[in-house]
Amino acid sequence: MPQPLQGAGRDAALAKLPDWQPVDGRDAIQRELHFADFVEAFAFITEIALQAEKMDHHPEWFNVYNRVEIVLSSHDAGGITDRDIMLAQAIDRAAARYS
Repeated sequence: MPQPLQGAGRDAALAKLPDWQPVDGRDAIQRELHFADFVEAFAFITEIALQAEKMDHHPEWFNVYNRVEIVLSSHDAGGITDRDIMLAQAIDRAAARYS
């Protein structure tokens, strides 16, 4: 089972994710993204869903029209792990293709 990131390793990993913010009251990170329209937002969600499935690590998300909110935390580990960092990086790479 993955272990939550702690200390300097956690700080260094999170520093590489400037678009992600901590979630109040949880050991989790979140990002909100805006797209041109619903179709573009849904295409992004589909792309990330396929990547998440390959990683066997699934985000919490919320979508309204062109807005997508994503929360990452490893529930089985009780906090942010390397899996969350890797998925956040994949999300950031995908999001960059839509801007």
